[in-house]
Amino acid sequence: MPEIWAGVDIGKTHHHAVVINAHGERLLSRRVRNDESELLELIGDVLDISRDVLWAVDLNHGGAALLIGLLVDHGQPVAYLTGLAVHRAAGTYRGEGKTDAKDAFVIADQARVRRDLGLLRPGDEIAVDLRTLTTRRLDLVFDRTRQINRLRAQLLEIFPALERALDLTNQGPILLLTGYQTPAAIRRAGARRVETWLKNRKVRSAAALAKTVVEAAQAQHTALPGEKLAAAMVVRLAKGVMALDEEIAELDALIEARFREHPHAEVISSMPGMGPKLGAEFLAATGGDMDVFGSSDRLAGFAGLAPQPRDSGRVSGNLRRPRRYHRGLLRSMYLSAMVSLRCCPASKAYYDRKRREGKGHKQAVLALARRRVNVLWAMIRDGECYHASPPVTAVA
Repeated sequence: MPEIWAGVDIGKTHHHAVVINAHGERLLSRRVRNDESELLELIGDVLDISRDVLWAVDLNHGGAALLIGLLVDHGQPVAYLTGLAVHRAAGTYRGEGKTDAKDAFVIADQARVRRDLGLLRPGDEIAVDLRTLTTRRLDLVFDRTRQINRLRAQLLEIFPALERALDLTNQGPILLLTGYQTPAAIRRAGARRVETWLKNRKVRSAAALAKTVVEAAQAQHTALPGEKLAAAMVVRLAKGVMALDEEIAELDALIEARFREHPHAEVISSMPGMGPKLGAEFLAATGGDMDVFGSSDRLAGFAGLAPQPRDSGRVSGNLRRPRRYHRGLLRSMYLSAMVSLRCCPASKAYYDRKRREGKGHKQAVLALARRRVNVLWAMIRDGECYHASPPVTAVA
């Protein structure tokens, strides 16, 4: 056991640190700015008290990044408590007041009495880069969805037939809206001119798209109030979607290039359904080091794929998904399982077997994702690429 425990309540501009001994007595309590010089001074003062110290924080990213980086550089162990765990634990201490000093004391004291806290292990350089890139890409995808929803709402106010006819998740219809937005403009241009306009911009299936929009324009001959300004907003929104598509494409190239540099990239990408994007999300979530989990069961629990018992009294055998798990890791494993249904006969056979057992679609996919965690774990452990098991023939 350590001799002292240092709890740090993380803030955006300032942190509060409290150091306690084995009896829970406060040895140091200080508010420090989120600045390298002040944090180094705090680390030095704590180490002057004792070199045998366990640090504990309630945030593992954002404002805590500088402190955690300095502690790692100094070879200091850092435990992590979730904010929810700190909030619940604070209710068991005397007094109802809430201060940064009290929260820091609770963090330090919980690190002192608990034995189930895991230590933070920063991922390798490639995994950290992939975490940054995949997080940014996910934000852009969400922004694109919001932009398309706004575009649909705006188009619905002036041209509902066109909004109903276009699939705005494709690039062709989005590009069309930068040139044509109103029924009158489409009717004046005609199908042939619209088709030529689309072909000049290398839009696929230009003839079919032109025919669709002209038919929509023929269904509405009334110009609604505010049509001119709304059409300009449609152009602005469509160009915004196209700009997001370009940035997402650039990020995809960066993600794939960085993912290929990881030593496990070839093994991970060999698994059916696990391409560069989902493989990058897997590495970003796990840090690229499987040794920190110890077993495939712990990795599955981290992904939320290992059900936890919720028994009480006469109720037994009640299994639920855990509340604390990595959403990004679950997303990558679930989506890869969905993709594998189309390209991997073994995954499709396992999914069909679960459906025959009475499981719904979502339950069967989750079961498949759990099975694939075991396979992926063994592949990374042994450093071997995926290969389908040969059929077993009976011995004559």
